[in-house]
Amino acid sequence: MSRKNTNPSRRFATPQSLSDWLRPRLPYDSFASWGVKPGTKNVHSLWLEIADGETSLADSTPPVRTLDVVIVRIIGQDGRILIESHQELSDGTVRKRCRPLSEKMKPRESVEDAVARAVREELGSIIGDSCDLRIVPNSYAKKVEERVSVSYPGLPACYVLHSVDAWVEGLPDGEFCTEEGEEYENSEENKVADEAISCKKHYWKWVDSDSA
Repeated sequence: MSRKNTNPSRRFATPQSLSDWLRPRLPYDSFASWGVKPGTKNVHSLWLEIADGETSLADSTPPVRTLDVVIVRIIGQDGRILIESHQELSDGTVRKRCRPLSEKMKPRESVEDAVARAVREELGSIIGDSCDLRIVPNSYAKKVEERVSVSYPGLPACYVLHSVDAWVEGLPDGEFCTEEGEEYENSEENKVADEAISCKKHYWKWVDSDSA
């Protein structure tokens, strides 16, 4: 399976320096809605993504946010697919998802390692850390999508999507909710992480495979 791109990212010393750089490069109304419009994230969240190497920004107007994302289509015993219906963010707002489990990849992380981490972080509160995870052989696919970011309105994004099908034992048959630990609990920039908007709860349901 293809590995994550490791192109160097533009760095910013502080969230404020990132904000100052972005402000003249983005539509004012869009940028002003970050962290204010329900379901969006703030500059602190984007700064942490860049600092952790999950996201890179092109030096352009507008900038383009590029990131690799792993998508895990979890298959149930009846052939249905697990999707995340919506998320509850740390600021109390809710955003719709309607997509399979997905997670930003870390620098130099293999697809297999990213799949295991994504399942552990987003489903671990209900199935435990040592879950039975098996990737379906020959299910890997890669594609690129370009669209405006939902988390950061007005910011164009290029998503490099790495998708696999997988079986995960121990999941409930009906709808359920999982809790995610502090997204940046191991970040050295704890003060920034405290101000960032992150996902706290995931809400899941099973759907027919042709609608996933």
